[in-house]
Amino acid sequence: MFYVVDTQKSFEQTSLDLEVESQKLGFGVLHVHNMGETLRSKGIDFIENCKIFEICNPVQANKILSIDMKLNTALPCRISVFTENGITKIGLIKPSEMFATLSENLELLEITKGLEKQTIQIIDNTK
Repeated sequence: MFYVVDTQKSFEQTSLDLEVESQKLGFGVLHVHNMGETLRSKGIDFIENCKIFEICNPVQANKILSIDMKLNTALPCRISVFTENGITKIGLIKPSEMFATLSENLELLEITKGLEKQTIQIIDNTK
């Protein structure tokens, strides 16, 4: 259900590159949650880095919402850049598998397969 890859790049460089690669494939970065900073600001001894990028392709989002408006709760797509034991990683929950648990609509499943291909390409281009 997950697609996660390692990269030799630093956490900071990977985060910057992910934004650029997302835009190249027609996705906008709506928000970035810096989970590491947030947890540390709450007094939690969190040693890893973790940013969650909320990205959206408006054409694909419109198609999904036109099929079932309740699916807005599963949008936008999220790609994470994080460290684990000193290794920078990039990952996501595969859209086709996630949406398959939420709907049996065949048109939706085809849309999310295409969305998955694009988001995996963003990750692969970033690494």
